[in-house]
Amino acid sequence: MQRIYLDYNATTPLRPEVRDAMMPYLTDAFGNGSSIHAYGREARNAIDTAREQVAELIGAKSPSEIVFTGSGTEADNHAIKGLTELQKSRGEGNHLITSSVEHHAVLHTCQYLEQRDFDVTYLPVDRYGRIQIEQLRSAIRDTTVLISIMHVNNENGTIQPLEEICQVASERDIPIHTDAVQSIGKLDVNVQELGVNLLSLSGHKIYAPKGIGVLYIRRGTRLANLVHGGSHERNRRAGSENVPAIVGLGVAAELAMKERETYSQHLYKLTKQLRDGLDTHIERLHYNGHPNYCAPGTLNVSFEAVEGESLILRLDMEGICVSTGSACTSGSMEPSHVLAALGLPPRLAQGTVRFSLGRNTTEEEIDTVIAKLPQVIKQMRSLYRN
Repeated sequence: MQRIYLDYNATTPLRPEVRDAMMPYLTDAFGNGSSIHAYGREARNAIDTAREQVAELIGAKSPSEIVFTGSGTEADNHAIKGLTELQKSRGEGNHLITSSVEHHAVLHTCQYLEQRDFDVTYLPVDRYGRIQIEQLRSAIRDTTVLISIMHVNNENGTIQPLEEICQVASERDIPIHTDAVQSIGKLDVNVQELGVNLLSLSGHKIYAPKGIGVLYIRRGTRLANLVHGGSHERNRRAGSENVPAIVGLGVAAELAMKERETYSQHLYKLTKQLRDGLDTHIERLHYNGHPNYCAPGTLNVSFEAVEGESLILRLDMEGICVSTGSACTSGSMEPSHVLAALGLPPRLAQGTVRFSLGRNTTEEEIDTVIAKLPQVIKQMRSLYRN
């Protein structure tokens, strides 16, 4: 059976170019980048090259602003805990602002801080998941030390007005962190143009390996360390560097920068093909991404009178791999917090599927989905009525 993978927001396959670049550092070039002998220098040079590649991808002024982490989740934790805890210790304040549709890496970190005498404002969103700038302005206090708003939502693809958010923050001299895990490689992400102080990204979302991420820390932004035990990453993240994964991320970053425009056009074209096909062949469906501000490659659809988890299993039997939303909450029976924040009724939210496309997705695969899905929906709705 042909298998069609449409869950690229959850993870992406390792690109052959990335794998080939990593192989020497999994075999003969096994040195520790902190060692000063030849093996160590070889590893250090590879790390430095990758740091430059990532810095160029996001428009950082200096490679020294790039800190390698174990994941995007770790990067989020380091940014939020590191900045707020340091600011509170200095008496600067204990209030931070985020949105109600953030990834759990941000939401759970904020909830952790609430248990430690921090105040958190969770901004509401509109029908499509965008915050309102005036509500952000109203939420700012004299004690606000951080605003953390994601760039692109991982479930419905909605793009936040990040440039405007950064402008508001700069007026009050408040640092900005953004989780850009889902925007890197799809959108033009330039930290200087955006104005962010901190940015998180993840390797396995851009065809690099799992277990590697990045926290961009703008020069002059101070954080308390999340991990202690060594002077690695300029004393900002202890632990021997994962050289093969770092090398892989560097190559993936370079490829993402070179191919971004072509890749985005590919995703836009296939997303439109899928949406047009669904509109033609299936009734009673609702799209949850913003009609104008949505990253290419993500189509979040709610089907009336269908249960999402069952639909995913039925599609899997047909060789089509999709998800209901974030892979980090897979198995939960609760409706998505993102869809709840959009105001979707629980019954409709539970009939939601996320299609996320990638570089290996083809027009033929989309045609296959369009051919199979309507029949599956029809069968499930007939059972639903009974």
